[in-house]
Parts: sequence; C-alpha cells; structure tokens
Amino acid sequence: MTDDTIGSSRVPGALRERTGCQSTDGVLMTLTKAMRVLGATTVAGALLFTAAPVASADQVRDGQWANSYFDLKKVWSVSKGDGVIVAVIDSGVDASHPDLEGSVLPGYDQSGQGLNTKPTDFHGTNMASLIAGHGHGDGEGVVGLAPGAKILPIYKKSADGSSETANGIRWAVDHNAKVVNISLGGSKAPKSDPELTKAVAYAAQHDVLIVASSGNSGLGTVDSPANEPGVLAVGATDKNDASWSKSDYGPEVLISAPGVQIVSAGGPPGSPYYIADGTSGSTAYVAAAAALVRAKFPKLTAGQVANRLIKSASVPAGLKGGKVPDPHYGYGILSPYDALTKDIPAGPAQGPLAAVAGTGSTSSPTAGGDSAGGAAPGDTLPTLPSASRDDASGTSAGVMIGVVGAGIAVLVIVIIVVVVARNRRRPAPMPVQPQQQPPYGTAPNWPSAQQQFGGQAPAPGYPPQYGNQAPPPGYPPQNPYQNPYGPDGGQSQR
Repeated sequence: MTDDTIGSSRVPGALRERTGCQSTDGVLMTLTKAMRVLGATTVAGALLFTAAPVASADQVRDGQWANSYFDLKKVWSVSKGDGVIVAVIDSGVDASHPDLEGSVLPGYDQSGQGLNTKPTDFHGTNMASLIAGHGHGDGEGVVGLAPGAKILPIYKKSADGSSETANGIRWAVDHNAKVVNISLGGSKAPKSDPELTKAVAYAAQHDVLIVASSGNSGLGTVDSPANEPGVLAVGATDKNDASWSKSDYGPEVLISAPGVQIVSAGGPPGSPYYIADGTSGSTAYVAAAAALVRAKFPKLTAGQVANRLIKSASVPAGLKGGKVPDPHYGYGILSPYDALTKDIPAGPAQGPLAAVAGTGSTSSPTAGGDSAGGAAPGDTLPTLPSASRDDASGTSAGVMIGVVGAGIAVLVIVIIVVVVARNRRRPAPMPVQPQQQPPYGTAPNWPSAQQQFGGQAPAPGYPPQYGNQAPPPGYPPQNPYQNPYGPDGGQSQR
C-alpha cells in the first residue's frame, strides 16, 4: 500500500516544503522525483507550498483563513477538545515545535528509529498543528481547531519501509486514542488488505473514530484507507466553498473541509511554517472537530460523533437543492460550532459509517445519550450508497439492490455489472483543464481550479514559485521575513 504523505512547496524563512527536502532550492523538483519513485500518484494531500516571505509569526496566524471561517472564538466557547487523544498516523510529530510543545504524547515509532517525536519529514507536524496547535507568545504561531486535545504520534512505516497503518490503528486504539487521523493514502481497493480491514473493525469495536483523506488525484476513486467501510472519508474545499479540483471523490466521501492555502506549523530549521493545498489538511480539521464533539458529548459513540459532524455540515450554494451525499462534498462542509450546538438526535451507534466487517448493530458500541435535544434516536440519516463490494460476486451492493427481476434477466444483468465493475476498477486519470470550466460546485466566475499535483512536471499555466511575486489571494501582505525563532528556526538539526 502506498501511504506516503503529501507534498508541499516552501515559503523561505517561514513556510516551506516537506518530503525530506534538505535544501531551500528545487524543493518541488525533489518532491516530484520522490513521488515518482514511490509511485504515489494518489497520495492523500498534495501540500503545494509556494515561496512567500512572512514578516512575523503574527502574519502566520493571520494567514490561517480557516480560523475565521470556523469562527474559533464561538467554537472554543463550547469546546476545545480537552482530554481527547487524537492519534496521528503519519511521519511523526515534532514535539519541540513551540506551537505544539506540551501537547504531544510520546507515541510510537514502529520502525524503531524514534521518528514519532523527532521526525525528519514534518508532514505529521503540519497535521498535528491543525488539530491541536496552541500557538505561542502573544497571539503568535499556528492554532489548531482543538487546542485542548493531545496528539499521539505514530510513525507510519516499519524499519523496511513497508506500511504499518493497520498496526498503527491497533496501537492507537490500545493507547486510549478516541480519534485517529490518517492524512495519507494509496490506491488499494476497499477490503483488499485483510489486516487493514481487521484494524478498522478493531477500532469500531472499541469506539474509536478513524478519519482519512480521500486523495489528491482529482479522480472518482477514493484512496485507501478512506475507502474502507467504517472510515470517515474527507474531501477538500477552498475559501469560496468550491470543491478543490484535485480532491478525489466518490460515494465514500461523507464530509469536506477547508484544504486550500492552509497554513500549518512544521518545517526544516529556519522554516517553521507551511502553506498548502490538499485533502490532508481537510482531514486534520475534521479529526479536530471530532475531538471537540467527543469532549462535549463523551457518551456518544464514534458513529454518533460522525453523525453530528455530517448533519451539521453546511451545504454550499452550488449544492443546494441537489442530492446528498454528494460525491465531492459528502453531506457538506464542516461546521464545528453547529456540530457542537445544533439539536441533533444521537441516532444509531454506527451512525452514517458503512458497516464494518465483523461488526453489526448488535456488536456496535452502545448508543449514548448526549443528544443536544434528546430527540428520538430513530431520526437517522438516509441510507448511504455502499462503500464496500459484495465479496461473493464482486458487484456493487447498491447495484444489486436496484436490480429487479428474476431468472435469466437477473443473471444477465449481474454478468453485465461484473464486467463493467472490473473494467472500471482502475479508471484512467483524466487531465484537468482548469481554464475550460470552473471548479465543481461553483458559479462560472469562481477562481480557476488549482494546479495539478501527483509527481508530474507542472502543467501548462502552472504559476511560478513565489518569491518577489504577489502572495496567494487572501494571504496577508508580505514583508521581509523576520524569523521568530532565531537562526535555526527553533528546531534541532537533523
């Protein structure tokens, strides 16, 4: 399973590129080469960082447009996620970063290299800061959506470089995590990895919510593990509520969240912050919102927490009047304050999550009583399209339900569906031409789609790296960078 995390491009002295890039030049080229080697054309979250000097950590905070989008002051008046442990299965988390110091638990490195809290790749730090960052000093640095939560960092690979996502999930469950953030992914089909499927079931049996990225290829195929039944899959949107053009989509996507031009903490020495596009950041925000809800409503099951998140999601203008769940947006865009305050019945224990192998309504965690209004739990979501496949026939369960007839007619239809499903299992990537049509779900005058990412050379029209050019739209005015951490960025040399 390819489960490598996302790319990025740097902001000199402040916001900078990831994926083990050591120099300040040619970062995107280095990332592209790495992605080609890994074959990670569907990695969950392309952090496309662009150079734009930042004058101070205050400007970093100002650059976090999602903070005002979520209205953190209102959200935090209800919950900050206090006492909730969020596991981050990723590249490790820099526990010494000033915006995370004191919020990172020891965690676990399955490779034995100690990368859980001293990573060489800071993508995990980026995600942790969006979840539980608390900033530093007088309103400086990055703050996350749930600053009261604790981060449990789990390194994603073994010593030989193979994926340890399944073992990471089990370890998180056994060490008291209530939410697991997985901002990474690969192209495996659902239930094709028995150990991963069992790990997801293990989390469901122990009332732990797994949140994962849909992917960054712009294709109608959701990445693994987000496509596993029982996982809350997340898509990305921009500040105009348009679905990000590279966000993977499909019936598994249940919710979306801001994922374009997202500022986060973490970087090599001298560059402690990043700005990025991708479903990874969106996933971190949803995981953080889950922590807020779990702190406010501790009796709700993982499925009921997911239920509150999707039933309180805001429906973008381009989707109003349409059918939900939408393959791009799911039930809408994350709205943390509404998730904490709306009158939403608890509903069944499983909530909107697809049934997990080895579990069922009788073996799911007991439904809690933390409904905001105490309404009858029978008010449940509409039946969702099945995210799994019928193991016996290889056909979609949703298709089988829709088949009416008997005898030869049924047999013929089943054969046709099997052939079509097999032929479409790996849809060929379709090149995105952002100049010909607006992003999904937007009016014709919305800004053009984001640049393509996935280990290839920049497409025609790809913007040059920012240096002396103007910063991205909506980003605060830039001044010569004044490093708030000193010459080495406040981080140890690696």
